Amino acid sequence: MSVRDLRFDVDAVVLDIEGTTSATGFVVDVLYPYSRSRFGALLAERGDDPEVARALAQVRELTGDPQADATAVEKSLNAWLDEDRKATPLKTLQGIIWAEGFARGDLVSHFYDDVVPRLRAWHAAGVRLYVYSSGSVAAQRAWFTNSPEGDLTSLVSGLYDTENAGPKQEPQSYRRIAGSTGIAPDRLLFLSDRPGELDAARAAGWHAVGIRRPGEPYYEQGVGDHAQAGTFDEITITTSGSST
Repeated sequence: MSVRDLRFDVDAVVLDIEGTTSATGFVVDVLYPYSRSRFGALLAERGDDPEVARALAQVRELTGDPQADATAVEKSLNAWLDEDRKATPLKTLQGIIWAEGFARGDLVSHFYDDVVPRLRAWHAAGVRLYVYSSGSVAAQRAWFTNSPEGDLTSLVSGLYDTENAGPKQEPQSYRRIAGSTGIAPDRLLFLSDRPGELDAARAAGWHAVGIRRPGEPYYEQGVGDHAQAGTFDEITITTSGSST
């Protein structure tokens, strides 16, 4: 499919974040160290908070160590961070830490220059926008609330992560999102830089476009036989007779 063919008649666009709307390098170089430096304090000071306690239990289950103390849990979190493992409890705890960092003004999120104008145009044209990221819903909400261009959450109709939707490389997760949104699969377009995610979306009956940005981890690998774009400006959405 050529750039000229990147025209889709859909009702909604579902967005990946890292490598798609935003630079993976920002997440890895800024957000990951920020969370790493704060895991210990969070576990020690707020281990009884319901969300933290649930994540702690999930870490113990995943590691097969029901007696793991806060130190052992922190070690596991850091190891998963080094592996860039998409473990749900890791993403939950990162989300808590990042949301508080954004709220304090320690952090401001990153978006590629082409993204926000295109999201605003699609939204204005009646296209519904959703996010599906391995980062937790809390982290996604903080990300869109604290952008360099202000609060973008009014553009987004819903947020999905590996906890409320499922793993990103499984077709059933995309079927679950379609059911949740009430939108037919063939009226949904997924944008991501990861070929395995694009494969899963397509297997669920969605349209899918691979976003390939120079410098991103999957740029050289490519997106297989999926349609691809270098920026959001190359994608035209047609819905209800309008084009954006």
